[in-house]
Amino acid sequence: MSEFTHRPVLLDECIEALAIRPEGIYLDGTLGRAGHSREIAKRLTSGRLICVDRDDAALEAAQERLSPWMDKVTLVHSNFDRVDEILDELGIPGADGMLFDLGVSSPQLDDGARGFSYMADAPLDMRMDRDEGLTAADVVNTWSQEELRRILVQYGEERYAPQIAAAMVRRRSERPIATTLELVEVIKGAMPARALKEKQHPAKRSFQAIRIAVNDELGSVERMIDRAVPRLNKGGRLAVITFHSLEDRIVKTGLAGFARGCTCPPDFPVCVCGKTPDVRLVNKKPILPSEQELEENPRARSAKLRVAEKLKEIGFGKNG
Repeated sequence: MSEFTHRPVLLDECIEALAIRPEGIYLDGTLGRAGHSREIAKRLTSGRLICVDRDDAALEAAQERLSPWMDKVTLVHSNFDRVDEILDELGIPGADGMLFDLGVSSPQLDDGARGFSYMADAPLDMRMDRDEGLTAADVVNTWSQEELRRILVQYGEERYAPQIAAAMVRRRSERPIATTLELVEVIKGAMPARALKEKQHPAKRSFQAIRIAVNDELGSVERMIDRAVPRLNKGGRLAVITFHSLEDRIVKTGLAGFARGCTCPPDFPVCVCGKTPDVRLVNKKPILPSEQELEENPRARSAKLRVAEKLKEIGFGKNG
């Protein structure tokens, strides 16, 4: 599939959710293949689009993919959880819309050399930003058995986490676990025979857990929600696509906090806290891919889109 026929997940739904104004300021916090960014940029006249990605390869490719609109586009190498600092550095008080498509981009998964895949042999890396120091090899070979067990349970929801963590520690005591397929071998060796016959690849959950730990993905999502909402202009939209329950729970809880009004105890006769909601939830339940999209792109199966609209001027937070 070529880069220009690639269709990003929930594309139409995202564009509708952002309610793009031609003169508005928008931020795509997860540029990836620039599929969402292309559709935003082509709808702008005097507006501006800020495209953020941790991966230099995504930013380099965007020069070509967004070339017809580069006069309206600013590319930024950074983590999306720095959204407030990014806007400050660009001298932009607030945005009219922000989009975050979470998870690993298809090019990262498809590039076996990046170490994300349990199907191709490569050095254990898994860094979304290759300027960062911590790699999957560091996690697997230096973290304690208890910490490995914790991330496998918490981030991978792996039933055999204790056995897999113990197997990693045993193997690395003989020699470091250096490649993805070496790690797959260790994981498979720690699991009972019946688990190896399941439809899902036996290493999928463990690889997800290690990737999340390497990139601090869940911490980044929590920080992003806390920092993005206050920097939306009144009426601005925040759209977030998640791909697993851990991310979705953080987004759902974070937006619910901003959507909450009075926090006085229920038995108070009148409100004394004065708190009013910062956002309204545009959809009470997440927006899911259509059957047609699932047929065209099976990777969209677990995607969920949540959308919130800012009710206050910029600068107000949860206590504002």
